Amino acid sequence: MTQTEVEELESAALRVRQHIIGMSTDGGCFIGASLSCADLLVYLYWKFLNVSPLTVHAEDRDLLLLSKGHDVPALYGVLAERGFISKERLKHHLSVDDDLYWHPNRNVSGVEFHSGSLGHLLSVGMGMALDARMKGLSTRVVVIMGDGELNEGSVWEACLVASALSLDNLIAVVDRNHFQANVRTEELVPLEPLAEKFRAFGWNATHVNGHEMTSLDECFGSLHLNTGSPTVVIADTRRGKGLPSIEEQADRWFCNFSAHEAEALLEELNGNARATITSEKLIVR
Repeated sequence: MTQTEVEELESAALRVRQHIIGMSTDGGCFIGASLSCADLLVYLYWKFLNVSPLTVHAEDRDLLLLSKGHDVPALYGVLAERGFISKERLKHHLSVDDDLYWHPNRNVSGVEFHSGSLGHLLSVGMGMALDARMKGLSTRVVVIMGDGELNEGSVWEACLVASALSLDNLIAVVDRNHFQANVRTEELVPLEPLAEKFRAFGWNATHVNGHEMTSLDECFGSLHLNTGSPTVVIADTRRGKGLPSIEEQADRWFCNFSAHEAEALLEELNGNARATITSEKLIVR
């Protein structure tokens, strides 16, 4: 990937983060985890997935399922930037006049499946991958999961079955930001050694920096998808990435900012000012 391509992806990710901040007002959103997976979604939709607004109904399109559905502002932002939906619709987030809500909704073009309750969509993706294989399609199914979501037993049941069925067209991507809700994963139910656990279940497992476009390109470009085993990409990320004032802050997983606070965060995102969170408000320095 050329430097120009890297810069284009980083610019797209910046715009997606701007959209996420915009959706953190008038009701709020799960901003921390949305920011942590923004780069992943940008890379996948720009460089990896075989899907576009023109092929959104094609039978052999690639499928992306956002199992960690509370991160949907990042997905909405990406779908808007890629032309699946209009950018104007993002202003209607949480409005009764639109379907852009706190979790993915199939009424939104580009959203493949509803999600909300954690731990469900790896099983759904497994079924879609099996269906594609039975039909002889080239479809790849990518399921984005949170690391806290891995506490759900249904995830590991799906891992066992996907391995038993040799579903090598199934790719799980773990947004490894080390938080679930308002606590660190390793302080609640430790996940490490995570890659080794997936391998024990019969999966190919690899690590990547989830914020570096070049690393993401090298990782996804070298995946061995015809080995007879499903694959998991464990992406190391930072919750709240792009906003130092809320990065890795346990109490900033869901935020409902005022318009003034959102403006301060946009300034911080663009490197023009530092917004510092206090217990009551944002202060711009």
